[in-house]
Amino acid sequence: MSIPLTVYPRHIEPRVVEALADTPAVMIAGPRQAGKTTLVRRIAASHDMRYLTLDDEMTRLAATEDPVGMIRAQDRAVIDEIQRAPQLLLAIKKTIDEDRRPGRFLLTGSANLMTLPAVADSLAGRMETLSLLPLSQSEMLGGTANWLDSVFSGGIPEPGVVLTGNDLVEAVLRGGYPESASRATARRRITWARQYIDALIQRDVRDLASVDRLDMLPRFLRALAQVSGKLCNYSQLGGQLLLDHKTAARYVGLFEQMFLLRRIEVYAANRLSRVVKTPKLQFMDSGLLAALLDFSPTAAGQDRSRFGNLLETFVYAELRKHASTADGDYRLLYYRDHDQYEVDLVVEDAGGQLIGVEVKAAASIKQSDLKGLKRLASTTGDRFKLGVVLYDGTETIPLGNRLQAVPISTLWGL
Repeated sequence: MSIPLTVYPRHIEPRVVEALADTPAVMIAGPRQAGKTTLVRRIAASHDMRYLTLDDEMTRLAATEDPVGMIRAQDRAVIDEIQRAPQLLLAIKKTIDEDRRPGRFLLTGSANLMTLPAVADSLAGRMETLSLLPLSQSEMLGGTANWLDSVFSGGIPEPGVVLTGNDLVEAVLRGGYPESASRATARRRITWARQYIDALIQRDVRDLASVDRLDMLPRFLRALAQVSGKLCNYSQLGGQLLLDHKTAARYVGLFEQMFLLRRIEVYAANRLSRVVKTPKLQFMDSGLLAALLDFSPTAAGQDRSRFGNLLETFVYAELRKHASTADGDYRLLYYRDHDQYEVDLVVEDAGGQLIGVEVKAAASIKQSDLKGLKRLASTTGDRFKLGVVLYDGTETIPLGNRLQAVPISTLWGL
């Protein structure tokens, strides 16, 4: 089943409009082809803002040659793909300092410029940054509940459109990029994904960093795809392609800036321990990961273990999207202790309360599936609110004290 290429409601839109009402500049950051341009064009039309894109060569030239003059000429404007001319950000700071009216600039970026200290410092207190990731299943299927807010409030959303078995496999391999989701076959999605990655590396990497061998990056990205969901060992990763560990770490950082993947910290009560322990690598879209792995629907039936890794990526991406639009403030972590007890994802709220999430590509639950959650519960005590096994089923089932089996379809529930 393909999803028709159409304009979907984006759950982040009310947050953008809210931010424009009291903040001089708002940045929507996320990967290319996630739907940022469609969203900001719609907002520009309804808010009487001029639309400019730095993908246009003449606009980019004007921005590069005279950033102050270009910004001075704008009263209220949308500037799309601002990472292509980051010097505009200092000009925006200058004009905001002279005129702090809210809603003056709506920016988009396909690279996380706010990780650069000079940019973050120059716009501190002047700009709010929001994330727009590829389409969530809720946006595609009409779900209304925010799963994280619901679960931390003590409830599990009712499934809306129930996806199990082959339908769930299809959703995982499709992912959330609108162009990819609209393609009718896995072969066409893989073709799109390869061209997408080539375009990113040929264009966006040049804007972000000086890389001597661009031809190495697609190979390295495919190598990273093989270890998605696993601990991030830069020496081992780089060694496969004759890269030293510093270069491998730099390339991972580049892909992270481009919202292709994310390093996830380990849960530890001591926050300093989270920083010094080995992070886990996770891709941001299961469809893109499936294309990098050449993983087909047929393979999902033959190799449930590899499909389980893709399903974990899918769930992680869905929860990241819920976190970006939630009322609460949540961090996504993972758990692993010295005795090798693991939990796929640990969600922590601002008050330190925890939800443990295990992901299973099966329609039934075994006692062994609960081992990591039980260890996390015993270790964290009252901070542990609930342990959830997300599985390929239809019923929410209590599994003991603070443990439940929950259908994956609740992630896009009502």
